[in-house]
Amino acid sequence: MPRKKVSEVSGNGGMKRKRGGGRKKEKEFSSEDDFDDFEQENTKKPGKQSGKSSLQPITVPDDIKEKIKLERSKAKGELLIFGATNWDLIGRKEVPKQQAAYRNLGQNLWGPHRYGCLSEVQVSTVVSGPCSAHSLLITTEGKLWSWGRNEKGQLGHGDTKRVEEPKLVEALEDEVVVAAACGRNHTMALTEAGCVFSFGENKLGQLGHGNQTDAVPTPAQLQYNGQPIVKVACGAEFSMIVDCKGNLYSFGCPEYGQLGHNSDGKFIARAQRIEFDCELIARRVAIFVEKTKDGQVLPVPNVVVRDVSCGANHTLVLDSQKRVFSWGFGGYGRLGHAEQKDEMVPRLVKLFDFPGRGATQVHGGYQCSFAISETGALFFWGVTNTSRESTMYPKAVQDLCGWKIRGLACGRSSIIIAADESSISWGPSPTFGELGYGDNKPKSSTTAQEIKTLDGIYAEQVAMGYSHSLVIARNETDQDKERLKKLPEYNPRML
Repeated sequence: MPRKKVSEVSGNGGMKRKRGGGRKKEKEFSSEDDFDDFEQENTKKPGKQSGKSSLQPITVPDDIKEKIKLERSKAKGELLIFGATNWDLIGRKEVPKQQAAYRNLGQNLWGPHRYGCLSEVQVSTVVSGPCSAHSLLITTEGKLWSWGRNEKGQLGHGDTKRVEEPKLVEALEDEVVVAAACGRNHTMALTEAGCVFSFGENKLGQLGHGNQTDAVPTPAQLQYNGQPIVKVACGAEFSMIVDCKGNLYSFGCPEYGQLGHNSDGKFIARAQRIEFDCELIARRVAIFVEKTKDGQVLPVPNVVVRDVSCGANHTLVLDSQKRVFSWGFGGYGRLGHAEQKDEMVPRLVKLFDFPGRGATQVHGGYQCSFAISETGALFFWGVTNTSRESTMYPKAVQDLCGWKIRGLACGRSSIIIAADESSISWGPSPTFGELGYGDNKPKSSTTAQEIKTLDGIYAEQVAMGYSHSLVIARNETDQDKERLKKLPEYNPRML
């Protein structure tokens, strides 16, 4: 049966907002079938900034709430790092005056290094993000450690002091953490019971605490009492969570529609200044759509979300039917719809909506996207450098045909992959050592290359920040340990 054509509405709940300059956005859509539900979740009055969210926190009665215990990653090994480690300089031309004491602290590590302070720590998960100058690790016991830039308290240590090497987040010491995510200046941690703690910058409501504050340096729980959460993801200034029923929720900055609520949240404040009506608590993404060749927009029913990943200002979702949806900022083709148009609600990426051609993983880069297909092929769309040609729709990465990809991570413009027994990376200039090639000079590669400095070292998991890479290296056997001992040790100089 053909899907029902959706009716046309505009902006936020069918009401237009004034815009202050920039390109004019086309009207967005909502389905007739889901409109009642959609309208209930769009109760904010347009053109008015909310100091406090007008939506009520999600609440589910205890008697129908699922009881779950999430499993930790089965990976186990030693942490390796390479790339830029001057955290206050990453992504900037100059260290801020208030951080002047750290101006010469940190360096570029051109090849993989072991952290001297972590020689006895077994790591199961490592986390960073394409916008992030901070990183996280989770030990095999489920303890969260953090380090890096900390101006907004994104490390969760109760202060805003930069941390040079991994340090236990003591506020979560009694929790068993199974997953985490990093935004530009904020962090989310997921426990085995399905609870989420967030900390760091909250100017745009990206922590989901129901307010807007400059910095929250100590972990605090979301304003959410719904079904247990099973997935978390962070964009630059927004966040996504998925519950055990496959419902997707978002909060934070809606600037390009990346929250999926059919609005970019813009309104004209005083003196003709543009501001954003941010989502301060978790709000369900109510509708998913597809666009036909003749331009009709149809609702996509029965979307049960299994995974979510965020770029700087766009979002990717993988559902139970192996379909991929994308929305948010459309520049450089990062949404995969063959057009550079912002999408305000999740839109189906057509390539993966065929039997046998579904996806098994999705990964959001800073201004690009990746998906791994059922057949194991890696697909890429978007751009890794704005001076290069954009890939407007998903294309297979031919250099990796035949490789079995186990893990992938994206930085500002570089990529690292764990495939078969090898680690592979590539990225255009400038680079800061995050490719791990081992040369004492900025070396780049626009084609996938094996990281020779990791020959014989099995990467259990990979992660990448703005311009640094992290690898969990297996150290089960004596042979593994001997190979790791040959790598140099990194011991940050402390003040």
